[in-house]
Amino acid sequence: MRVKVGFSKVRKFILIFVIAVITFTGGYFLGVKGFKAEVTKSLQVNISRAIPPDKNVDFSLFWQVWDTLSAKYFDKSKLVPSQLVYGAIQGMVSAVGDPYTMYLPPSQNKIVNDDLSGSFEGVGIEIGYKNTHLAVISPLPGSPAEKAGVKPGDYIVHITDTKKGVDVDSGSIALSQAVDYIRGPAGTVITLTLVRDGDANPITVPLTRAKLIIPSVILSWVGKDSLIADIKIAKFDSATVGEWDKMVAEVTDKCLTQKAACKGIIIDLRNNPGGYMQSAVDIAGDFVSMGTTVVIQQNGDGTKVEYKSDRLPRLENYKVVILINAGSASASEILAGALRDDKGIKLVGDKSFGKGTIQEPVEVAGGSGLHVTTAKWLTPDGTWVHDKGLTPDVEIANKEASADAQLDAAINLFK
Repeated sequence: MRVKVGFSKVRKFILIFVIAVITFTGGYFLGVKGFKAEVTKSLQVNISRAIPPDKNVDFSLFWQVWDTLSAKYFDKSKLVPSQLVYGAIQGMVSAVGDPYTMYLPPSQNKIVNDDLSGSFEGVGIEIGYKNTHLAVISPLPGSPAEKAGVKPGDYIVHITDTKKGVDVDSGSIALSQAVDYIRGPAGTVITLTLVRDGDANPITVPLTRAKLIIPSVILSWVGKDSLIADIKIAKFDSATVGEWDKMVAEVTDKCLTQKAACKGIIIDLRNNPGGYMQSAVDIAGDFVSMGTTVVIQQNGDGTKVEYKSDRLPRLENYKVVILINAGSASASEILAGALRDDKGIKLVGDKSFGKGTIQEPVEVAGGSGLHVTTAKWLTPDGTWVHDKGLTPDVEIANKEASADAQLDAAINLFK
């Protein structure tokens, strides 16, 4: 999940959940201080082998492998120095063993930023890890994935794209490779093989990629007399707070100016994979008193930083219920956890995804990005949701696509 730059320097931190936004395209370029590679047709390029004086590392094995490849590999056209360097860097980062610490080449780094602006091309799923396996965090509303029946929690076991020449099992690839394979231009086809809890056989789902422009906040009115505001937050991107403010104005206008007997608000965070953490903090500020702690960042050295609301709460006196499910991750868990801890607001639905770490983005040469896990986040009561998720107060499993039992259960709480 990302933190927008703002009133505090700690906002440079990003919670990534999606970050695994499904779909990156290839192309790599990197220049790191003290280590540069030029793109040529062979390995005979000017690469400094000097070890920085402050690094006590033996690179002899690395160069032995490099030289052996150069001398013995039969197809020299495959030995592109830049690609070997990028592969080495990605291998170094992945060796940490944290799927959310990753190196993003320029094209992938740009797509992450574009996706968070609200527009992208792909199949419309956010991916991450569930029990160490590649899994769907959530399909986005109106996306090809949602229309094809892809569900939160589905394990992605195989990826096939004939045009790209991709035919791989997910267990053999890194997260960044998976998003690279799944991302692609609108109109092209990719096939995902999924394993779903409760189904004995794998599910093969062909998906046609599309250009997706999805609003992050949608308002509707539900209940017997349509007097409950149902606010769906699909993700926390750069437009979310602005869209949220418009929805709040509509709600308060109907409930106050028109003197309608509004019963309250449902915040629907189902299938919301996260995004900017500060957006979640800002939205929480409409329900809790100014100065209230919304989320706690715990650093590796044990120190803590508290993110507090700096807004006047416009919706403080409304009754609120929150909907969550297995696709609710990261920033959506921050919002749900904060409102339950601070206000006792009930959560309805399925257990949330469980993404509780913070990543800091570091821009490196050529537009590349390095995302490093620097801390974990806790709810105001000190709960760490990572790999555990938030357990609803009213647990309802949606088993029928034609009915929304979770929404019905939330509506019943207003009676």
